[in-house]
Amino acid sequence: MSARNALVDLAPLRASAPFRRLWVSGILSSLGQQVAVVAVLFQVWDLTRNPFWVGAIGLAQAVPMIVMGLLGGPLADLFDRRVVGMWSTGGQAVAALLLAAQLVLGAYPLPLLLGLISLQTACNALGAPARRTFIARLLPRHLVPAGVALHMLSFQLAMLVGPALGGVLVGAVGPALCYLVNACALAVSCWAVWSLPSMPPRRADELEEVGPDPVAGEVVTTPGRVALLWGRTRRGLGHLTEGMSLVARDPVLRGSFLLDLAAMVLSFPVALFPMINQQLFDGDPRTLGLFMSAVAVGGSIAGLASGLVTRRTHLGRVQLLAVGVWGLALLGFGLASFAGLTWWVLAALVVAGAADTASVTSRAAIVQLATPDSHLGRVSAVEHVVGVAGPDLGNARAGLVAGLTTPAAAAVLGAVSCLAVTVVVALTHREVGRFRVSPPSPNP
Repeated sequence: MSARNALVDLAPLRASAPFRRLWVSGILSSLGQQVAVVAVLFQVWDLTRNPFWVGAIGLAQAVPMIVMGLLGGPLADLFDRRVVGMWSTGGQAVAALLLAAQLVLGAYPLPLLLGLISLQTACNALGAPARRTFIARLLPRHLVPAGVALHMLSFQLAMLVGPALGGVLVGAVGPALCYLVNACALAVSCWAVWSLPSMPPRRADELEEVGPDPVAGEVVTTPGRVALLWGRTRRGLGHLTEGMSLVARDPVLRGSFLLDLAAMVLSFPVALFPMINQQLFDGDPRTLGLFMSAVAVGGSIAGLASGLVTRRTHLGRVQLLAVGVWGLALLGFGLASFAGLTWWVLAALVVAGAADTASVTSRAAIVQLATPDSHLGRVSAVEHVVGVAGPDLGNARAGLVAGLTTPAAAAVLGAVSCLAVTVVVALTHREVGRFRVSPPSPNP
């Protein structure tokens, strides 16, 4: 492969103006999210000085992420996905504004802080399955992997700048200003989703189950609305079951999700950052952002070279390799933390960030390409729970193990567990390694 082909593919930005708007707004919303993540970590650690409570952030996010994320899948397959995405993003912005109210009211007590974080997470999770379908609807099929890679690159670029900016803002003003920045970024993202074309789900033979929706201009009585709502709710619950069943039956989807769970639940290290920052930098909030920025440096490098992933035909092999490198990098992170080797700690996180970007890009492309559009919303709900609630559960695990042992021991144990599960999945789900991406059809 030539050096040019290894670079990120910008064709999706040229092919679709709505995708360009979505991509730019995604950079801003990801930037605001990363600024807020640093504020949450610092505020909880500053209030408690207890690794269990830092891990509890993950639990406060994981529960609404799982529940609302699974409910969001049926919503994405029943209603206009643009509308679902717009209202859920607006809910996130409102929750961020409530967190920013600390600028006037003063620091919130810990239960209220965690409650507002859970509220924002719930809104995010409810709309995430719908938002995950946007790329496949806005781009031609052969550009979907490149679109996913660009989405990941925007996240990594925001993660590169956001944590460092968050550390500066926390040190200069306080966490509340970070939440205000997040609220403004989410407002821009809400506008970008509103500007997208309508995206009703493409249903095959599902409408006859409850009858057609009311046509434009038809007056629907209250009993009719109740019947329609009950019919959609019943069908939505069936969709949710179908999505989980499809993932469980399909060895490619099942294996891909198991790899992601191994990487996130067993070895995600972010909850350890405040404790290791205390050990290495005496708890300075400005250096706390360095840990996440180090991950983003690697992720940005991998994003810029994402052609190495998106132009591969065997995406499953890419994910297997990437998760293995992730586990080895975090093993090095834990050992360097134990030895107090500051720069080796950050270098290991750079490698881990690059591996994470390659893994997530390949997994997301596999889900988009291996799932029929009629089921994409409900499968995207499962993907969202695995991909986003997984890190939250991983943070809860890291905080618990660190409280019982040490942060370095928690990192090492998690990395070894991740590597072991990766080997098992590679041996038992060989279909993942054989999954191929079809090349684009030649022009007539």
